Amino acid sequence: MVTMKWVTGAAMLACTSALVACQGGADKAAGTPTPSGAVTGAPTPTAAAPATSSAAATDPLLSGKREVTITRVQGSGQPLEISGRLEEGGDTGGRTLFVPTPIGGDRYVIRAFGVKDDHPANDDPSCWQVNGLDIEPELTIGAVVCDQDDPIQRFTIIAKGDGTYAIGSETRFLQHLPGNGLVLKELDNAKLNTTFRFTDKGPADREPIN
Repeated sequence: MVTMKWVTGAAMLACTSALVACQGGADKAAGTPTPSGAVTGAPTPTAAAPATSSAAATDPLLSGKREVTITRVQGSGQPLEISGRLEEGGDTGGRTLFVPTPIGGDRYVIRAFGVKDDHPANDDPSCWQVNGLDIEPELTIGAVVCDQDDPIQRFTIIAKGDGTYAIGSETRFLQHLPGNGLVLKELDNAKLNTTFRFTDKGPADREPIN
């Protein structure tokens, strides 16, 4: 009988200790105020990623609802066009009207269209894509069937505050190199020397081919 009482008492003591430990852990998880009023042990809140780019919410040219031409500020003044490769004023009959379309997290797909001339093929979009056949450190951009889930079709567009934009992909920026044209390249310690101006060309209201 004495042995049974001792075992029962030890079990109750263990349960009480466990409850105290659990309560202490709960206090730490919830955070306890310090004399200065700060809360210690509280979990750090994590900001949720925005559903759409903050720039897209305020800049109509990045809203996905406007067609634009894109011109290199430091260039010839000829708009960019894309067929096999993105280039500057090549007059190759490529597409020159673009719709930067936000897909969340400050990323965009850039849809490309032909001129509005009632030709149905010009209303069916293609999209910019990093050329996967290129070799680092200089990558080109080509036009392919749109797939916003493909990481190499996602671009960053950064407003520079003077009506111009920098265009990039991951850690690279679209730059003009003499002899190479427009390429995506790491800046390293160099200064960004290529920016672009977007010119509004009307609503993005094309009806693609079904």
